[in-house]
Amino acid sequence: MGLLYYIKKYLKMSRRQRKSELQSTIWFMPFWYIVGAVCLSLLTYYLDYVVDVSLYLPIGIGFSGQTLQVLLSALVGGVLTLSAFTLNSLLVALTTFSGQFSSKMLVNFVSDRATQHVLGIFNGSFIYVLLNFLYVTHGEEEYVVATPVLSILTAITAAITFIYFINHTATWMQVHNISFNMNARSKLVQASLEEELKPYHSEKKIEKEDVPLESKGKVIKTNQSGYLQVADFSKLIQQATKDNVLLRFDVRIGDFVIAGTPLITYWEYEQVMNPDHYLKYIEIGIKQTEIQDLEYGLIKLAEVAVKALGHHDPLTVTNTIHQIADLLKSIGQTKNFSPYLFDLDQELRIILNQRDFGYYLHKGFGSIREYANQNSTIITALLTMVAQLSKTMDQEAHKDLWEFARQTILGFDNYSLYENDCLYILEPLSELAKQTDNEEDYLFLLEYMLQRVSSKSASKIPSS
Repeated sequence: MGLLYYIKKYLKMSRRQRKSELQSTIWFMPFWYIVGAVCLSLLTYYLDYVVDVSLYLPIGIGFSGQTLQVLLSALVGGVLTLSAFTLNSLLVALTTFSGQFSSKMLVNFVSDRATQHVLGIFNGSFIYVLLNFLYVTHGEEEYVVATPVLSILTAITAAITFIYFINHTATWMQVHNISFNMNARSKLVQASLEEELKPYHSEKKIEKEDVPLESKGKVIKTNQSGYLQVADFSKLIQQATKDNVLLRFDVRIGDFVIAGTPLITYWEYEQVMNPDHYLKYIEIGIKQTEIQDLEYGLIKLAEVAVKALGHHDPLTVTNTIHQIADLLKSIGQTKNFSPYLFDLDQELRIILNQRDFGYYLHKGFGSIREYANQNSTIITALLTMVAQLSKTMDQEAHKDLWEFARQTILGFDNYSLYENDCLYILEPLSELAKQTDNEEDYLFLLEYMLQRVSSKSASKIPSS
């Protein structure tokens, strides 16, 4: 019953969601390696006991049945031992990730292709050698070649893979690789979402009269509690075109909704539609996923930085801040997409519930600023990245960038600073003020900061 439930569950998922779920499981890749091991074992049996390749090869490379049985017994134990060490190393890595960085990173490490291939190689090697052991007889006249040669090569492959896995784990656990991999994964999510929505965007301008009044709309409510994980926008637009309706999402991908919460407001133009046709294209689950949720990637990176603050690890915090800034730049460019989605006839069909860049900026840096507890080194790193973002982003984002920096400086209330700390904080702030045309406001912040240091530092501090 449980197996049928999971099969039905995966069959109901969209192709993207199914791919993401399978990649985040630890059994999928080893399963295919085991299938390959069974097929290779059958081929080995065919070569030795049907074709008898020993008749066509030199005598010196073959084994008698009794000798081969001893060899395979040793190989089975050796491969199993390597598998046990690998599993132990995997558990240590997962424990380290969960305790030192973030429990949300467990999925990242488990879904890493290298990790899954390693587990697959060890499981496949063990099954292959074990199956070969079944074919060996005790006949003295038995003389085989393919089984011992391929079994030895399999054991050598497992040994090399073990060394590779130790190196892979040690490399993956390094701070810069962790934050970079998480950033890269989030960018893949972003690029995939852009590719999915691009055909339904249009340069057609939407006027206020094109959007119906909210009071006239009907509501589709959720029938279960959980996180809004995925919406199949292509199918939703097709269904909306068929029913000639306009849909407006009242929640965003990644939001937690309680059963009965308004999910979509819709307006009917001609015929009465069935809300159940739309609910089947929306997936609500018990966990957040990165399939379409840009915010989730920011949250995971921010959690790594917050954990590092608790462990007094400023290098990890700074490196994570750099990756968050890079991801914010990409998200800021994505936010240029219109929230309006059109069908093939350029008719408005879906209105998305989008957040502005300031929201994502706060999600990425806000919690770090809060838990930094006015740590001048971390605040300086934050302001430096904000200043760099102002150089690479459009002017629409400048107001949000400056407001974040302004609130950060005002957060130093009743807090005394060393002179050099004040200098290093105000350097990127001055640069940001010039880039965003806020020189006058900078002078106010300059005076505010001077109240927290001695007057001797006034000559060193930039005046914009």
